[in-house]
Amino acid sequence: MSPRRLLLVGEGNFSFAAAVSETLDATTTLTATCLQREADLRQDPAVQENLRRLHERGATVRFGVDCTRLADAFEPRDREFDQICFNFPHCGRKAGVSRNRELLARFFRSCADVLAKEGEIHMALCRGQGGTPADKPRREWHNSWQVVAMAALGGFILSDVYPFNCEAVPGYKCTGYRSQDKSFHVEGALNHVFTWSLPFEGSQLRVFRIKLDDQSFSFREPEALVGKLNRGFLEASSCHPIKTINEKLIAELSKAFPLKRLKCSFPFLRVGETNVLTSWNCDIQSAAFWINLLEDNSNFESLAGGTTQDIEDFRVSLSELSLPKSPGRKGKEDREGIFGRAKIWLRPSLLVHVQDVIQAPDFLPGSLYILSGPVFRKCLISPFTMPAFHETLFILGCDQNMEDICLQSLLDHLKGTLDSLLTQTLLEGSQLSSSVDFVFQPNKRDYMINVESHNFGPDSAKDLNIGSISTSVSSITHEDQCFVFVSMNLDLLAMLVWGISDWRMLWTFDNRFLKNFVPGKIEPFKSYALYPPSYVHDISFWLDEKKEFDELEFHTVARAVSQDTVTSIQFLSRFQHPETEQVSLCYRLTYQTCDKALTQQQVATVQSQFRKEIQQRLHVTPR
Repeated sequence: MSPRRLLLVGEGNFSFAAAVSETLDATTTLTATCLQREADLRQDPAVQENLRRLHERGATVRFGVDCTRLADAFEPRDREFDQICFNFPHCGRKAGVSRNRELLARFFRSCADVLAKEGEIHMALCRGQGGTPADKPRREWHNSWQVVAMAALGGFILSDVYPFNCEAVPGYKCTGYRSQDKSFHVEGALNHVFTWSLPFEGSQLRVFRIKLDDQSFSFREPEALVGKLNRGFLEASSCHPIKTINEKLIAELSKAFPLKRLKCSFPFLRVGETNVLTSWNCDIQSAAFWINLLEDNSNFESLAGGTTQDIEDFRVSLSELSLPKSPGRKGKEDREGIFGRAKIWLRPSLLVHVQDVIQAPDFLPGSLYILSGPVFRKCLISPFTMPAFHETLFILGCDQNMEDICLQSLLDHLKGTLDSLLTQTLLEGSQLSSSVDFVFQPNKRDYMINVESHNFGPDSAKDLNIGSISTSVSSITHEDQCFVFVSMNLDLLAMLVWGISDWRMLWTFDNRFLKNFVPGKIEPFKSYALYPPSYVHDISFWLDEKKEFDELEFHTVARAVSQDTVTSIQFLSRFQHPETEQVSLCYRLTYQTCDKALTQQQVATVQSQFRKEIQQRLHVTPR
């Protein structure tokens, strides 16, 4: 559909405007502008002919319009353009890259005053000027116009880029700066399409109310999990790819096994509930996110700064799947024990529910029990590790003398299902870009589910661990049974199936993300935020001799302060002072968003706050 209001800025001889005017429908209004005064163009017959064509088509022509001060050129009632086009901007003469960057920055800031909410900015640049991977050949970043970084200053992200085709605009003649005869070289030029970004704002922690049985509590979400609690991606009404991939996975396995789906309550665990932890990670408590509960609602003022949110889904009853009961504690005594604790922690894995499932009196061997839900754990920052993700857990019980047969049957069907899912987005004639492998572990009982993937380019990890398979010989209530537990990371699986290169995109609040997904179909994901700029900052600090440095907490603080914009933390060096023997560490942080405009100044502010936070929380002294 053609835009309703189209604005062209920086026109030279108006040939582009005249050509475009003849392609627009009657519902679109065109305003063409140039920096020169009308008197400066009266002697050019080509310009006069183009102006005549524009007037015949009912277009508006404005002279002396500075594209870096658009708000001055248009009254408030005349703003809200649906599309703004700027072809081949240039400061003129032998202006260097820095001056042209400044032109772009001022232009994008100006566009923020006159562009509609759903509007687009189209900017054509000569080969290599933009500095994005779309340029062939690509200039070094410092020698380019850094168009995505300049657009971020106005709050815009690059949503599309494609070759600029002069032949698609018959009659268009590219001119040079201020309509000079020497035109720009348009061979290999690219048209860049920018759209509004969601604002990059400081963390605003939400305060949740929760009702456990007949008692109310409140809590504030952990800083490193802002925007990740209670998103409802697996709910019945959801059209999120996490739900789609989970339903397809379950549907395929249902063809081979009778299924029993269990409802998975919100993942609260009590303090001291270590009996539910499995041997797969004995250090999991140190990586857990702890929640402080405040009884009733009278203490909300102590959680100042957060946004209060009532969540119906949090009003759950105590059950085996939400707050596992310790043996020997029942009824009122058990309830008082739970309510008396001021601290709970978020479930690090669905495996904590295994004992509750297999010890239930109605557990049926041969049936495949399924739990699905979000899990949370602290982790080091890397491209494919995430502090929050969705997990699905399959539990299969069988007679001990049938263990090998049941295990092999489950592995075969699981591999066939995963291979089928991973091929659904392949183009016709393409070869399989991902393969599933079950890697036997040293304990000779467990497997890791690895996928060798080439979907994310040569610089990304190729062997991704998307889950695990473990076995157990027996339980207290089923002495003659053995059990198989399959744990799958649905977020990583969705990334592989749709080709989503950044896990953070799954958690975006931008509505454009879900528009990529058609119910019942799996098609390659097309990002609306291309080639976001990255910024690098180093940080060094002296360690406290009396306290052990916690690198996991260092990463967690970085994740929290930066709102998940730190994509990489690289250890650079360790220095020990020859006289005081005090130790200093140096790290390099890389900042980059996947769905928002991020500026160098915003990153500098975050880096400054990070220095303060590690000094306070980790007891180090920044240098």
